[in-house]
Amino acid sequence: MSLYDDLLSGKTKLALVGLGYVGMPIAVAFDKKVKVVGFDLNKHKIGLYQSGIDPTQEVGDEAIKASTVEFTSDEAKLREAKFHIVAVPTPVNQDKTPDLSPVEGASTIVGRNLTKGSIVVYESTVYPGVTEDICVPILEKESGLKCGVDFKIGYSPERINPGDKKHRLPNIRKIVSGMDAETLEEVARVYNLVIEVGVYKAGSIKVAEAAKVVENSQRDINIAFMNELAMVFDRMGIDTNEVVDAMNTKWNALGFRPGLVGGHCIGVDPYYFVYEAEKLGYHSQIVLAGRQVNDGMGAFVADAAVKEMVKAGQTVRNSKVVIFGLTFKEDCPDIRNSKVKDIIEGLQAYDIKPVVCDPWADAVEAKKEYGVDLVDCKSIKEADCLIFAVGHKQFKALTPAEIEGMYKQIPAEQKVLVDVKNLFTLETLRGTGYRWWKL
Repeated sequence: MSLYDDLLSGKTKLALVGLGYVGMPIAVAFDKKVKVVGFDLNKHKIGLYQSGIDPTQEVGDEAIKASTVEFTSDEAKLREAKFHIVAVPTPVNQDKTPDLSPVEGASTIVGRNLTKGSIVVYESTVYPGVTEDICVPILEKESGLKCGVDFKIGYSPERINPGDKKHRLPNIRKIVSGMDAETLEEVARVYNLVIEVGVYKAGSIKVAEAAKVVENSQRDINIAFMNELAMVFDRMGIDTNEVVDAMNTKWNALGFRPGLVGGHCIGVDPYYFVYEAEKLGYHSQIVLAGRQVNDGMGAFVADAAVKEMVKAGQTVRNSKVVIFGLTFKEDCPDIRNSKVKDIIEGLQAYDIKPVVCDPWADAVEAKKEYGVDLVDCKSIKEADCLIFAVGHKQFKALTPAEIEGMYKQIPAEQKVLVDVKNLFTLETLRGTGYRWWKL
């Protein structure tokens, strides 16, 4: 019998190592087909899952309660599984070099509990070569087993889009790869249990690793192009989104718009490509330039807000600025690598202490990660400037009267509104009488 058959018969289990925005939905999906062990070092998170609470809001509390996933922080439980999926984050260091410590740590834990006949599949985004050149030696050292003889490895880059309720795990085609043809077929069969639209079999592990980095770098570059245009159009007095609307009437327009580019994928993955390219003696020109443009957008927005406050006749240092949104994207509680942080720091450079509200973000995490004390959006009063940095549905639903109630009792032309996410139409903004600015 194959490992696939052993999973279906319940003879062995599938283990998910890392239960965040990617790992947890995968664990819950596989739980409908096979026995699953869900492992994470974060005991607090495991406690929430065991209580039927989904802090990621990816599958919801009811799905967690209904699942039979064995959520645990006890690594010994991994010995009950022979198909291991590693889905831990791969961030960057302060100097923008890859931080492989999470995936190395996960490999150490899996290695300590690895048994003969197992398959280990990595989903964490890495540059080509990490799985075979860095993870495999750790697995072998910790387990005392030989890769290719006692256990096999594969790679299947995660493609889950946090907060996206349309593109979900079952309907996103999955890239799979294996160290040999036999492993590839086995990995493909297992993933086909939960991927309704099927899988794509990559020619090698390195090809699969590269595909993930490239797809996010491509998106990063396209957004960087629009961000650069936005900075130029701002000087020209042209609304960028009007230009994009006009451009999109052509059949082959790509439809990208300017914005803040953060998060754990698009804002990080290009640096993995750049790092490996530099090691091979090639200095990235396009990818790195795109990253530099996007990394500067938070400061650009902060400067634009200050300029508008000056033009409105406000005393900048004593102005009350409110930022709506802290998460890295709309309708999602994930605050990792949020570029709103750069807006906050940009304002602080002018001695402004902005107030931040976000109905999706966790207050404890916000304080720990960014030193931000979140306030209730409904409590906002006496503001001079409102910056809409994230497009949460709650912000889109605000009425003109509710927005007006957040400002000080000052003339309309002295009230400043900054629209980073294109939440308001030009007609609406012009009708307010406020001094406004759009990215």
